Amino acid sequence: MSVFGKFPRTFWVANVIELFERWAWYGFFMLFANYLTGSSDAGGLEFTQEQKGWLMGVGTGILYFLPVLTGAIADRYGYRKVLFLAFLIYVSAFLLLPRFSTFTGVFLMYLYLAVGAALFKPIISATVAKTTTDATASIGFGIFYMMVNIGAFFGPLVTLLFKGTSSLIFYVSAGIISLNFILLLFYKEPGRMEDEKSTERLSETLAGIFRNMGSILKDVKFIIFLLIVAGFWTMYNQLFFTLPVFISQWVDTSVLYDFFQVHFPFISHNYSPAPGVMDPEFVTNIDALYIILFQVLVSSVVMKMKPLRSMMSGFLVCAVGMSLTLAFQNVLFTMVAILVFSLGEMAGSPKITEYIGRIAPADKKALYMGYSFIPVFLGNVLAGIISGSVYQHMSDKVMIVREYVAGKGLLIPEGLSNNAYFDEVARQSGMSPRELTDFLWNAYHPSQIWMVLMAIGVGAAFALFVYDRVTSRSDG
Repeated sequence: MSVFGKFPRTFWVANVIELFERWAWYGFFMLFANYLTGSSDAGGLEFTQEQKGWLMGVGTGILYFLPVLTGAIADRYGYRKVLFLAFLIYVSAFLLLPRFSTFTGVFLMYLYLAVGAALFKPIISATVAKTTTDATASIGFGIFYMMVNIGAFFGPLVTLLFKGTSSLIFYVSAGIISLNFILLLFYKEPGRMEDEKSTERLSETLAGIFRNMGSILKDVKFIIFLLIVAGFWTMYNQLFFTLPVFISQWVDTSVLYDFFQVHFPFISHNYSPAPGVMDPEFVTNIDALYIILFQVLVSSVVMKMKPLRSMMSGFLVCAVGMSLTLAFQNVLFTMVAILVFSLGEMAGSPKITEYIGRIAPADKKALYMGYSFIPVFLGNVLAGIISGSVYQHMSDKVMIVREYVAGKGLLIPEGLSNNAYFDEVARQSGMSPRELTDFLWNAYHPSQIWMVLMAIGVGAAFALFVYDRVTSRSDG
C-alpha cells in the first residue's frame, strides 16, 4: 500500500489546512524581528531588542499557552466551528496589525492575532493523532511536520517580495489564510458525527476544562517532561527571534549574493535589500527547505526509535547547530550550521507531538495536544529574554556602536535612523560600514552569545536523558 493509502481523506485535508496556515504565519513571522527592530528608512519600527524580546516572547508565549483552554473547547464544540472562528480572527488581525506603530499598539494587536492562532493550534495536530495508528503515527507526524515546513518555506519567499512595503506582507498573509475557508468544506470531524449537538452550557464546559487541568497537573512525570522540553523550544525559537537580526547586523552575505547574481539573478534581484547583501530571512529560511527535503527520510530513520531517545539525540544536535549559527560571520558556515540544526529538529521536534499523542486518552486528544504547547509557551517567554535583554547587552550592533561612539567621543547628529547613524559613525571613523562591522566584531565579540544557547540545549538533552532513565526504571 502506498503512503497515500495509509491515511483517510481528513488526514490530508488537515495537512493542507496546516500548510496554508503556516504559509500565512511564517510569511510575516520570519520577517517580524527585523520589522520590529529594523531601521525606519527600511520600513522598520526601530524598537529595541529588549522590546522585541518582550513582544515576541510574551506575545507568542501566550499564543502557545491558550491551547490549554482552546483544545478542550474544540473537543467540546467541534473542530470545524473553532477553525472557522480562528480563520476569521487571523484575517482581521493581519489586516489591522500594520496600522499600528507604537509598542503598545503592536503588542495588543499581536495578542489578538495570538488568540486566533491559539484556537487553531491544537486542532490539526489532534486530527493527525486521531487519523493515525501506532503503526502509522511516526510517518504521519513526519508528513505533518513536512507540510508545516513547506508552508514555512514558501511563506517568507512570497512576502519577502513585498518587504519594501511592510503592510503588503500582512495583507498577503491574510489572503493565504483565507484559502482555508474553502478547505473547511472538505474537512470532516475525526471520530465525531457532523450533526452531533452540545447541550452543555459554556460555564459547565469551562468548569470541565479546569477540572481537566487539575487532573493533568497531578501527573508529575508528565509536567517534568513538559518543563524539560521547554529548554529545547527556548533554543529553537532563536531561529526566528535572534538569527535574522544577527545575520542582518553581523554576517557577510556577499559571497551568496555573488553566486545568485551569476547563476540565478532573479533571486539576487528580489531577495536583496542592497547590492552585495542578501535578505537575512532568505538565509534563515533555508531551515524549512532542509526539512522539506529530508523530513520523511529522517522520520523513516527514527521511526523505530523510542520517542525519548530520538528527542535526546535531536536536542543535542540542535544545540550544536543553533549555537554555531551565531558564532561566525561567514554566511556559508551559517548555512551549514542551519543544516546541522535542522537535522536535530527533524529528529526531535515531531517526536514530541507523537509522544504526547500516543499517551493521550482517545476522547481527549485535543486537550492533551493543547498541553503539548505548554513547553512552547515557556520556551517562547524564555527565548524572548535571550533574544531581548541578553542579546541587547551581548550582541546588539545598535548598542555596541553607541558604546563605541561614547568611548571615542564622536559627535553624531540627533534624529538619524539606525542605518544613517551607523553610516555616519563609519564615516567619522574613516572606515566603510563593512570595515566598521568587522572592527566591532573583533573588538566587542558579539558571537559569545553562542555559548548561552549551547548551555541551554545541552542542558535540555541531559535532563531528558535523566528523565528517560528514571521513568524507564519506574515503568519497569
